[in-house]
Amino acid sequence: MTGERRGNGTHRGPDRDNNRDTNRDAKGRQRGAARARGDVHRSTQAPGERRRRTDPARTAAYDVLRQVDGSDAYANLVLPPLLRERRITARDAAFATELAYGTLRLRGRYDAILARCVSRPLDQLDPEVLDVLRLGAHQVLGMRVPAHAAVSETVALARDRVGAGPAQMVNAVLRAVGRTPLEDWLARLTDEAPDPVTGLATTGSHPVWITRALREALAGHGRSPDEIGTLLDADNTAPRVTLVARPGLADPHELTQQAADTDVRLDTGRWAPTALVLAGGSDPAALPAVADARAGVQDEGSQLVTLALAAAPLDGPDARWLDLCAGPGGKAALLAALAGQRGATLVANEVAPHRARLVERALRAVPEAVVERVRTGDGREVGAEEPAAYDRVLVDAPCTGLGALRRRPESRWRRTPADLGTLTVLQRELLASALDAVRPGGVVAYVTCSPHLAETRLVVDDVLRRRSDAERVDARAVVRQTLVPGADLDLGAADGSAQGLDVQLWPHVHGTDAMHLTLLRRTR
Repeated sequence: MTGERRGNGTHRGPDRDNNRDTNRDAKGRQRGAARARGDVHRSTQAPGERRRRTDPARTAAYDVLRQVDGSDAYANLVLPPLLRERRITARDAAFATELAYGTLRLRGRYDAILARCVSRPLDQLDPEVLDVLRLGAHQVLGMRVPAHAAVSETVALARDRVGAGPAQMVNAVLRAVGRTPLEDWLARLTDEAPDPVTGLATTGSHPVWITRALREALAGHGRSPDEIGTLLDADNTAPRVTLVARPGLADPHELTQQAADTDVRLDTGRWAPTALVLAGGSDPAALPAVADARAGVQDEGSQLVTLALAAAPLDGPDARWLDLCAGPGGKAALLAALAGQRGATLVANEVAPHRARLVERALRAVPEAVVERVRTGDGREVGAEEPAAYDRVLVDAPCTGLGALRRRPESRWRRTPADLGTLTVLQRELLASALDAVRPGGVVAYVTCSPHLAETRLVVDDVLRRRSDAERVDARAVVRQTLVPGADLDLGAADGSAQGLDVQLWPHVHGTDAMHLTLLRRTR
């Protein structure tokens, strides 16, 4: 018969027909056994809302990004306690760390890619949705996460944190992102940039003004400006954790033995005799020497500039040292340990009371007789209050932090060129105060964790132009005296000028933060 699907001719008895009616609904759809019995518990949620949980590591990374954006928090201060509180450990902790830090470092690159996949300007998206998209983009393009897992887990995160509607958009955008390989995205961003520096800034995920400043700093400190691409890549690479064995309180051999006892792996430092590098994701606090402050976490470049101040030649007594801007206390602790070995004392000054308390904690393993006091006060006033009172003075000046962007990935998105005006005035005032506080024949170390020429050479040159009682010391020669035997520290071309005596370290060359050091001697 027309329009009728015929069977095989077998007669269906009444029992078969009755059973069919029982197991199918009014539309002829097959019912499961539970539905046929009426044992059904229906969800009140829409299908898109039923999965509202994602894995703890991704949720932790998202929460870090929200605190960084919404509360101006620092990821390195937010993430560790959050992981401990939620009991996220081992591989999950490592995943959350890379996801959060990597997304923050490469935010500029991912925003440029997302802008080409979203139908409206990114600043019109809710910040919560944009952070989810950034996390997803990093998993798709920057981590070894299978694309389907990266998309599905990020969509689940979106449902959990921003709702089912935005989750659909997240799904579509991330699929669009993943259809183009990273190399092709980078080539497209480069081709579409208005100039080469902007292209490097976009693909290298740095603001354009910082990229230009770093390029100028390379040239100004004796290196090729063509190294800028490698420098940006180094800023986007997670640094290894470096420990300092504070002399007289701990030694590298002791730390190595403690590491073996606690399943922590340590490698010897590349430059500083006090340095050890933590391998893998081990917790440095697991080492007793770190827990009791005989050792600590300190970048190797930071160790080198501190060792250089202690090693710089001076005329006359060597009994009283000053750390003018001591918070949070890492350099002060190393200086105090060195001072203790020589029978000298240290005064640690810090303007912020809460940071002064951090200095006290960092110094807790140093014998009381070595630490004269932790002083809370404005470093700009010390020179007038205690003129010519110190033999060695460290000025670890507040700065833009452009040399530590790999450690503080959010800093590059917060700093603006306007910050330089305020900071460079402060830097000049602190250096002038330090030169007033040091006695004739004594030494001042001017240190920044920024290579920016406005914060390094120009500050020192301007201060020296205003006075006739100070001169540069060959910091390059002093730093080389502090190195481990056989180390060959490439400090770039020396141009024969007085500024060529300074030391500028680089993450892409030395594996350290971009620390700057100028040594000055008070002449009268």
